[in-house]
Amino acid sequence: MSYACFLTGTDTEVGKTHIACALLHRARSAGHVAVGLKPVAAGTDATGANDDVVRIRAASSRQLPDAVVNPYCFAPAIAPHIAAADAGVVIDFARIAATVDTARTAADFVVVEGAGGFCVPFGVDRNAADLARQLALPVVLVVGMRLGCINHALLSAEAIAARGLPLAGWVANRLAPGMQRFAENLATLEQLLPAPCLGVVPWGTSPADAAACLDLPA
Repeated sequence: MSYACFLTGTDTEVGKTHIACALLHRARSAGHVAVGLKPVAAGTDATGANDDVVRIRAASSRQLPDAVVNPYCFAPAIAPHIAAADAGVVIDFARIAATVDTARTAADFVVVEGAGGFCVPFGVDRNAADLARQLALPVVLVVGMRLGCINHALLSAEAIAARGLPLAGWVANRLAPGMQRFAENLATLEQLLPAPCLGVVPWGTSPADAAACLDLPA
């Protein structure tokens, strides 16, 4: 059976897609057939393309059908549950689970990137945490290194554990070059988060360069 993980972040705009692509590059360099999925995306350009999906496709070993890589894509760059409600769409977790199964038959390393933070709503009665629990995958947490990241990371780790999911590891992603007391914040996260740090990604790196800073989850 192929390896798959659910990749989430401490918030939106913390570099989830950047780290997802870096992990795909890292897996490919280790000899794996690696593919990424972005089940729910919001925000498209004039051609109807979502930038996150385009980047994940470019980092993948194989090009799977759109309906597998990104079954739900909404045009406005707004919260997914609002975009889905405006479109009259219910985000079906069974459909997403089927795409993950398909990807796992085509690759031996699969990254499933969530949307926003771990508990972002996908509807009135479902959220990203519910999706992760249904997929029953180990979780990789992207910590956007900025003021407040320790609280966000610890709360995310608690939420992951509360769903009975293993935290396979976390990545410290530098969002700016000049964060004050970066080393101390990193050391605190290494001490308090109940999972290994898979790497520290410098600010301004490409996904291919970031890959060299990462370990794959065990």
